[in-house]
Amino acid sequence: MKTDTRTETQRRLQALVARETGTAVSPALQAELSAIVDGALGAPDSGPELAVVKRDVTILVADLRGFIALTATQPAGTIVTMLNLCLERMSEVIYRYQGTIDKFTGESMTVLFGAPVERPDDVMRALSCAVEMQIAMRLLNDQYQRGRMPELYMGIGLNTGSVMAGRFGSEAFSQYTVIGNEVSLASRIESFSLRGQVLISENTYQRCDGSVVVTDPVEVFVAGKLVPVKVRELISIPALHLKVPRQEFRRSHRAEVRIPCDLQVLEGSTVLPHPIRAHILDIGYHGVLLELDLPLEVGFDVKLNFDMTLVEYPVTDIYARVMKTKHEDGLLLAGLEFTALSAETNTKLQMFVQMLVGQV
Repeated sequence: MKTDTRTETQRRLQALVARETGTAVSPALQAELSAIVDGALGAPDSGPELAVVKRDVTILVADLRGFIALTATQPAGTIVTMLNLCLERMSEVIYRYQGTIDKFTGESMTVLFGAPVERPDDVMRALSCAVEMQIAMRLLNDQYQRGRMPELYMGIGLNTGSVMAGRFGSEAFSQYTVIGNEVSLASRIESFSLRGQVLISENTYQRCDGSVVVTDPVEVFVAGKLVPVKVRELISIPALHLKVPRQEFRRSHRAEVRIPCDLQVLEGSTVLPHPIRAHILDIGYHGVLLELDLPLEVGFDVKLNFDMTLVEYPVTDIYARVMKTKHEDGLLLAGLEFTALSAETNTKLQMFVQMLVGQV
């Protein structure tokens, strides 16, 4: 019965696509529709998809910045609306580039290019998809603003490598997915991305045949690796006239200051009660540079509390992520990027920074 349901569902989907496009469904698209149906209905009782195989896959990991903080400050209805709109837009882009959504965990998604269907241009389709996802996020923020909803930003990381692909689980439950160190590395690379940014591994870059514009490599230390990993920022794909629009998101004035600040670490959606003392040394519209008394790990989410005395405004609702840490001249420093703040705080923050810049 389950096989009959699968076959009929695939047939109806193929007929729907053919009717809407006016052309026959290609073999590649048939395979993609079959994978989607199998993901929804579960594995068939037999067939090649049950076999676990080793193959090269490009893994795209995308994460919404500040989503957890938004759930604490926005009504549930707003969060659901924003999330559904985002997933709808991102899914449209992903399926257009024939990617397969492997996981979706609310604020994060993992997309595969090369599994379950391999294509010779998997890497370039993955990179094109990442750029278009960032473009879609920018357009989506315009829609959020018209609906008086806060903005969302996405960081994206990509890695290409050999993984084990197949259906894992038991008779009670199984799922087609990929596993291996290259999957974990894609997630680690994403954690270093700033909002609106696309970071790619050296493996992915080496398979682009010079078709993309990227920055020089930067070495980062990731968990599970004894040596640093090279990552590059994807800027554009000239042949396709695609450009990541992230530069405009983070352009702002910056001002040197020394402002006492309290940090509270987030554990999931819970703000831990014991604050960490720090001083803000540099502040802009989208982030701060801190001098710390105690170390913070890269990737930690925190809540900031400090006073902007020039505009007579106490800050109590800025959330941020630790993006980098370093020791310099005997000081422990951390660079943080803001992930969520209210519209009022954002206005006051920009006014505060502009007043500081004007005093120089």
